[in-house]
Amino acid sequence: MPNGVAEANAILVAAARESGRPAYSESTAVRFKPSDNVYVKSALAVDFTLNRATVTLPLYRGLSPQGESVYYILTEASDFNVAKRLGINYAPKMKQVIGTAGAQPVTLSRGIIQFRGNVDFSPTYEVEPGSPNPFPPAVANPGAIADAQYSSMAVLPSNVVLNAQIVHNASGSHDRLEAIDLEKRTVTLSILDGFQGGRQYFYHLVTDVSAAVPSVLEKGVFAPKLADIPAYGKSLPSDPSALLGFSPVLNGISDTQTGQHQGFVASLANNGIDPINIFPYGPDNDNPAEDSNYSPLWDAHVSMWTEAAIAENKVRRITSFEDLQGLIEAGMVTSADINPEGPGNDWLFGLRPTQAIINCPVIAHPVLSN
Repeated sequence: MPNGVAEANAILVAAARESGRPAYSESTAVRFKPSDNVYVKSALAVDFTLNRATVTLPLYRGLSPQGESVYYILTEASDFNVAKRLGINYAPKMKQVIGTAGAQPVTLSRGIIQFRGNVDFSPTYEVEPGSPNPFPPAVANPGAIADAQYSSMAVLPSNVVLNAQIVHNASGSHDRLEAIDLEKRTVTLSILDGFQGGRQYFYHLVTDVSAAVPSVLEKGVFAPKLADIPAYGKSLPSDPSALLGFSPVLNGISDTQTGQHQGFVASLANNGIDPINIFPYGPDNDNPAEDSNYSPLWDAHVSMWTEAAIAENKVRRITSFEDLQGLIEAGMVTSADINPEGPGNDWLFGLRPTQAIINCPVIAHPVLSN
């Protein structure tokens, strides 16, 4: 079987040859400030301007099933040494996609990946809030739709799994793309705010989503094949699951003047601002343990404030998993009514999974003064 590190080296050599930029290594990496806490070491630039944050990443050329050029980014690998070599996040849980219908086996020739599927970026992104309640949206049309063969879980011949997301091809570009340089092979994408461990600015990049409406709310590619990745509501390292639970809020405060706005209703009511979701933790890229539990494949467990919380004026921003747990135990927050009936996830304090997977690599968690 091919060697994963050799495959990574081939990808980097091809990228350097085509871009004219030295291949990524720890010596060529951009030196970010320690307070920037950038997880993806191959990142070329970050901009943490509030409400306009972006990341600039290396852009790799691959091939479509028909042999045409497509351009993709890399953010995670299932193998520790491959992740180190490529300067991306380590996510061993992604190995759980191998052999499932949610994976996309790819070929590799002289460092060029050929995908089995592709993305149509030509649709027009459309979203309009509902009335009188913004959620559910009155109109929700994804701006990009993947075909039945496409998954960002790219399985190399070595069985190393890469999170390889196509962001540009002949049909157009990803809706989060802010700038692209095909000659220098760089791409700048908008990133979203979030909370983790009581701190804001847990910046993450939404690339693709398993369901249509969430793909619109998160501005990612609608990629139906992701829905075949195991397993909803299973978040423990010991579970046969590539997914990790997180919790968006359905009905938080909408008024941005309060500084407490959060959730899908707030996003729809304010021209698509970040919903500011709550995450358990980020990548642990210096830990080679196979049971490291980070995954970019976030299993949505949408929560909502209860009628009691609303009546008692208790609604506010939720800032951590510990905060969420306390609110659930106090009867202030529960599973959103959009979540299908079924068992709750004990790991996520009994919330039911929404059955939507958001491919959402964590980029950075800076310490900011604003």
